[in-house]
Amino acid sequence: MAVRELRYLGDPVLTTPADPVTHFDHRLQALVDDLMETVLLPGRAGLAAPQIGVGLRVFSYNVGGLQGYVVNPEIVSLSEETQQGPEGCLSVPDLWFPTRRAAEATVKGVDAKNKPISVTGTKELARCLQHETDHLNGMLYLDRLDPDQRKEAMRQARDSQWFWQGDSPAR
Repeated sequence: MAVRELRYLGDPVLTTPADPVTHFDHRLQALVDDLMETVLLPGRAGLAAPQIGVGLRVFSYNVGGLQGYVVNPEIVSLSEETQQGPEGCLSVPDLWFPTRRAAEATVKGVDAKNKPISVTGTKELARCLQHETDHLNGMLYLDRLDPDQRKEAMRQARDSQWFWQGDSPAR
């Protein structure tokens, strides 16, 4: 197990839909272990595999004392009731914007041994399940903001130290 380095806004892995997991082997277990260890650091609620540079459909969560992961997750239920609140992202550090999400969400997938699992959450866990599933679909929470908020978020991101990747700007 290892705490893995994060990828930041501008890295193409964050906007590319992740591939379904098809091999349930020791490499998948190592990825799950790394996701779990990395999400357990203070201030973290969820972590999708693309955020550590792996384009596979896996995420981990750590919300309100509930910890776990889901392989090949799909959102199967969202409540009609919504919640509006500040949302942030490890791949977009230090930026928080009000984001509307369903108040309750259910995700179904499998574990590392390909056994079915389901996770239902309300409040922050619901937000996390939706946020991490978005990551696996190549979407950031910034994509859910209204145009003016998104423009402001992108301005702030471009002005940050973490925005630049590699030898060229991540634009």
